[in-house]
Amino acid sequence: MNALSNQTEQIFTYLSQGGLVMVPLIFCSFVMWTLILDRVLFFSRLEKKDIELHTLVRIMEKGNLPGKVRGMRANLVRHLMANRTRNTAVDKGIVDQCAMAMRPYLEQYLAAIAVLAAVSPLFGLLGTVTGMITTFDVITLFGTGNAKAMAGGISEALVTTQSGLVVSIPGFFMSVLLYKQSARAKSRLTEAVSILKRSL
Repeated sequence: MNALSNQTEQIFTYLSQGGLVMVPLIFCSFVMWTLILDRVLFFSRLEKKDIELHTLVRIMEKGNLPGKVRGMRANLVRHLMANRTRNTAVDKGIVDQCAMAMRPYLEQYLAAIAVLAAVSPLFGLLGTVTGMITTFDVITLFGTGNAKAMAGGISEALVTTQSGLVVSIPGFFMSVLLYKQSARAKSRLTEAVSILKRSL
């Protein structure tokens, strides 16, 4: 317990050296990782226990979709079965309508994650500038002989720069990964739509 308390105190002391700029930087990091976790869970649920492409036609013929089946293709079939009219043109329109309604959810929050990852190093740069301004103010007042007084401004500049990069680099990595997952999900959706249309 003491070790955890000491680590928490060290982290708080380190972050406090960054000054006020650390507040929006921490908030930016919290929001970004909340959105990232939301998307990771979303894409995981989308693929988990989903039906295979070769089973789509068989399910449509039998008209029976297992209730426990979840996933993007399963939701597409479920929507079609619930609204099917037996009119080929109308049913194809229903499939397209459902697919169009699903696509925005495959891209949701991805742009926000990329923006937050890009903004983080800018907050770090802002902290660098404010830290250097503080350092120069100290030099103006006390000269270069007071190293302890200068350390506060230098610490602010370095801590904010490092923190901005620590937030940004994994954020960019996850953003690219999630964009790839989104593209793969849209490709699977397009394939499912094409097969369903041919089976009508």
